[in-house]
Amino acid sequence: MKKIIFYTLAALLLASGCTKVDENIYDKYTADEFYADPKGPDIALASVYARMPQFGGGDNGYYDTNNMSTDEQVVPHRVSGDWGPENAYLYTRAWTPTLGQINTTWNACYNSIYLANLAVDQLIKANAPAAKISEVKILRAWFYYLLIDDFGDVPFYTDNNITTAQLKTQTRSQIFNWIVTEITSNADQLPETKGGVFYGRFNKWAAYTFLAKMYLNAGVYTGTPKWAECLAACQKVASGGYTLHPGTSNASSPLGNRYFELFGDVCPDDETILAIWLKRNVIGNNVLALRSVNGPNGLAMFGFSGWNGTIVPEETYNKYAAEDIRRKQFLIGPQPGGVTYTPKVSSLINPGAGITEGVRGVKFYPVAPNDGSGSSNDFPIYRYADVLLMIAECHLRLGNAAAAKPFIDQVRLRAGLAALPGNPSLEQIYDERGFELNWEGHRRQDMIRFGTFTLAHGLVPAVDSHWQLFPIPTAAMNANPNLKQNPGY
Repeated sequence: MKKIIFYTLAALLLASGCTKVDENIYDKYTADEFYADPKGPDIALASVYARMPQFGGGDNGYYDTNNMSTDEQVVPHRVSGDWGPENAYLYTRAWTPTLGQINTTWNACYNSIYLANLAVDQLIKANAPAAKISEVKILRAWFYYLLIDDFGDVPFYTDNNITTAQLKTQTRSQIFNWIVTEITSNADQLPETKGGVFYGRFNKWAAYTFLAKMYLNAGVYTGTPKWAECLAACQKVASGGYTLHPGTSNASSPLGNRYFELFGDVCPDDETILAIWLKRNVIGNNVLALRSVNGPNGLAMFGFSGWNGTIVPEETYNKYAAEDIRRKQFLIGPQPGGVTYTPKVSSLINPGAGITEGVRGVKFYPVAPNDGSGSSNDFPIYRYADVLLMIAECHLRLGNAAAAKPFIDQVRLRAGLAALPGNPSLEQIYDERGFELNWEGHRRQDMIRFGTFTLAHGLVPAVDSHWQLFPIPTAAMNANPNLKQNPGY
């Protein structure tokens, strides 16, 4: 399955960098002829999908901006001098508009939107198949979704023939409405195919999951909740035949359970709705496990020295029940390589954490090819477990806790836990989302939606509500005098 996307991307690189590929002389084609060719639309789409790896499993970019600012992980400064304080600034809500990760996040989204605009324009002019145009439109909308989620009101454009000074900011609500329209106008044009050529691409079910996410957070984005609409979108996805991947024991798995196949080389398409395809030194890199473990521990487990970076906060680790199979992703106590991890962290920034302080996370246990720079684990964007928990939340927020119970129980039972003894509370759904989706990029949204993001936790003080948005990066403000900084920065 991965080879399909790899060959498409390879075709893109060859088409842009060579004058002859086999017998096709690409520089003799006009743009219209090229994109009207059956292979042309796939190349246009590949150029946009090639941007996605930076949004999952990478270092010092979008993933860290959105995950280090939650209660589920942080890279502390170490007393050894390893690691700067930047990720700890994210965790403690001490970031500024000059922080590199925030600037990288902004640039990654807008670079992706530029390529998506180009692809939409090329495919429309070439009268490409409607499904291809719909796919790239939804992909473009997804990048705008990431922007409004992080920054609120942002510059909006769908035509690249515009200067920076001409860019105008639209409100979060305006862009929300545009995104929803893009999805609802195009989702049914997409195929229902799972895996194969659609592994790592938006199919119909991924588009409706994206729509559910928009409605799930509509109260945050627009001030008007849309729980019934979110429930309807989730039920549409549920009709696609997805199931939970087995949570049975597997002695051949390094973490002892089939559940963790969801975070391996190829995300299983029984549960995975959309994944980011990663292959070390080819397209993207998954650093998450290697970045977490200590040097000798990584060498003993993976064959490569660990970076001794990311830790899981003690209070987050302690919330997992002992019988929960998802607890196996964490390393605590004596480990291979003569390392013993202690859960308590004395300091995040000054003087910093001890060398072996902090619980470590290996949910994305490295798969080959891998080396000291990372691994090839794919990254799930949307999973059916998330959809089940969204359904449960919507039922509960709509006043029907009894209807919510079977959906949260499915996720709990797969994890080796008992069904809830009674109807779920919002707090139980919030906690279950944290247990199930840990390190997968959903926690910041969940914390903001449930009203916990600004509360104190662990070594983090309480803050005011302006921290629920990131600042517009200083570099972007300098480049565009029309931009207005978010309040509080």
